[in-house]
Amino acid sequence: MRRLVPAIVLIVVLGVAAGAYAQGSAMVGSARAGRSFALGTCTPCHVVAPQQVAPTRFAVAPSFQSIADLPSTTERSLQAFLVTPHPSMPNLVLSADEVGNVVAYILSLKKK
Repeated sequence: MRRLVPAIVLIVVLGVAAGAYAQGSAMVGSARAGRSFALGTCTPCHVVAPQQVAPTRFAVAPSFQSIADLPSTTERSLQAFLVTPHPSMPNLVLSADEVGNVVAYILSLKKK
């Protein structure tokens, strides 16, 4: 049974990610709401806003600006990342609206 749990989790994660991909740009939400959410949730580990000097806990997580500046950062890559568990991040479960809002905020930081 213990061997089945990772497989089941992977299937669920891939299903959620596939749903996010299927929704495409309909998932992108409000950059303002994403900024507000990120400032309230992500600042322990990330520099979320340009005026934020440092994260409150750890300095190992990339800033949202550095994430936005990566050539590989797209709406889809962010959506997939935010719905996939990562060992180095807390197990945050974001709603579709929260994902869309955070994606919109990070993309708003991209330098044109």
